[in-house]
Amino acid sequence: MAYSDPTYVIFDGDEDAWAYRFMKGWNASENVSFEFANAHDLDNMTGRAQDEDYVKRNLRNRMNGSSQVLVLIGEKTKNLFRFVRWEMELALDLGLPIIAANLNGSRQQDVSCPPIIRDKCVVHVPFKMKAIKHALA
Repeated sequence: MAYSDPTYVIFDGDEDAWAYRFMKGWNASENVSFEFANAHDLDNMTGRAQDEDYVKRNLRNRMNGSSQVLVLIGEKTKNLFRFVRWEMELALDLGLPIIAANLNGSRQQDVSCPPIIRDKCVVHVPFKMKAIKHALA
């Protein structure tokens, strides 16, 4: 099944980029049945990526073109405010469905869940290909 509508992925770029790369690898593999349209592949940011207003404007445009949001929740995700919390807040404001993939393998909301999406209508799944694929369907 192909997912034609982009999925916006929120993650800690310093600590959890490995998980994002795994997903991109699953998506690219001919031997694995996992597909998602990645909103971050829509355009590349330029050298102006140091300008917070520029970055947020581009991220907002990407999220506006997305049909759902996937948050990769690692150990430090709940402590990130500059972009990660802002992205989750924007997703809530836009009314986008949110899927939280717990990198610790939990199938439910736990202490790692960022407070901004805690007790919201969010689907929590473990970071496993089949669980994420099912949640994105």
